[in-house]
Amino acid sequence: MADIHNVPLQRITGEPATLGEYHGKVLLLVNVASQCGLTPQYTALEALHTRFKDAGLVVCGFPANDFGAQEPGTDKEIHTFCTTNYSVNFPMFSKIAVTGAETHPLYKALIAARPQATGDSREGFRQKLNGFLASKHNSSTNPEPGILWNFEKFLVDRNGNVVGRFSPEITPDDPAVVSAIESALKS
Repeated sequence: MADIHNVPLQRITGEPATLGEYHGKVLLLVNVASQCGLTPQYTALEALHTRFKDAGLVVCGFPANDFGAQEPGTDKEIHTFCTTNYSVNFPMFSKIAVTGAETHPLYKALIAARPQATGDSREGFRQKLNGFLASKHNSSTNPEPGILWNFEKFLVDRNGNVVGRFSPEITPDDPAVVSAIESALKS
């Protein structure tokens, strides 16, 4: 697996970046979208970031327009939306692809490291999404190990190892996510 700390990225404000600046921190990496039914998860993501940042957690948002075209805006529009509507202070990066032929190298590495997501109702959520996609877009969800939908979460430990992956319907404040974060922070 590629070292995720060295993958070239771009901040949502345009500057080049890598996750290397967070080496030694626990990361929660999330593909986000502004026009999704799950968009209110921004509130819980910001709460997690605020609650655990002094202990070493960094939440990182990666806008993606891969699912139902629910992130159509420019980086500037997305940044404004997130700060205005959800008071997002955690790092946000430029819009990337998390599925298909154009999948960003970061997400290729994350998926390869953790091909299955945790989620009690993942199959039920997949069926619900497939019904939505069939009716609106004549399509269906990605097969595993692909990203299922917006707001899938990857937990990375202080050494850059992907130690968790949570299905989109598992909210950031779910006890399973919080427990996994607390465990990673203690390591």
